[in-house]
Amino acid sequence: MGARSTVDPTIATFGMDTITLAGPLEAKLEAIKDAGFGQVMLKANDLVGHPNGWQAAVRAVHASGLRGTGFQVLRDFEGLSGHLHQYKVDIAKSMIEMCAALGCDVLLACSSTSQHASNNLDDLARDLRKLAMLAVPYGIKIAYEALSWGRTVHEFTTAWDVICRADSPNLGLGVDSFHIFATQTSLDEIDYIEPEQIFLVQLADFMWQETKTFEERMITARTFRVFPGEGVHSEQLSQLVLKLHRLGYRGDYSFEVFNEDYVQMPLPFVTERGRRSAQWLAEDVLRLSAPLPQLLQQVGR
Repeated sequence: MGARSTVDPTIATFGMDTITLAGPLEAKLEAIKDAGFGQVMLKANDLVGHPNGWQAAVRAVHASGLRGTGFQVLRDFEGLSGHLHQYKVDIAKSMIEMCAALGCDVLLACSSTSQHASNNLDDLARDLRKLAMLAVPYGIKIAYEALSWGRTVHEFTTAWDVICRADSPNLGLGVDSFHIFATQTSLDEIDYIEPEQIFLVQLADFMWQETKTFEERMITARTFRVFPGEGVHSEQLSQLVLKLHRLGYRGDYSFEVFNEDYVQMPLPFVTERGRRSAQWLAEDVLRLSAPLPQLLQQVGR
């Protein structure tokens, strides 16, 4: 399909994640832009893996004209002590600096899976408060996301509890549809979240209803997510997006689609699927202008 010279305003609040695409960073950025997206979710490897260095990667992102939805991902930060804590503080400082260089205002931090971490929620909150304070001078917000295989925090409800305990204005929630569906957390719990403290929403689907073990969740999450509208949770995805909208969330949505098949496909093949998913969510779900089955047939073509 031909390149689009401008952002499609219909999908302005949606962006793609570079992890979904194969190839060099510049090619990924071009493909995302050509599909009509105006933003991109970036990861640390996009920068440090660039053959000309991480500053060259930053320049490529700025030159693309795409806005950075956010930067990921800081792992296993909270709940550590002693030399392990200091090690993670140093890692966090580096991640924050790269995030700032990109012009992104959101750094994603995932709940800890470390067996060395405390399971005391107040300890976790203390460390996340410190992380948020480190990010303040850069104007960066920390989006804390519950991994569905996290040691202590594996549901967004617990993540929200920790965020409330930390009580930092630039610490908020990162919502990930995959992890919500994997843990089968009730969507009704979203009603208890403050919409201004949701800093990022990442969307993806997968092809089966249940993931019964942590191992199955990890394998599915890292290899076989699909775009919204392509899996078996389309109705739940619709409900999630509508609940967030009715709650008052008006922030960004990013497609975090880890898929081993997609990274073997030509870039336009994948970005076109992402564009159709964004159109479904923007036009058929949020505007409720068309029935769901019609769009699912389009996405499946």
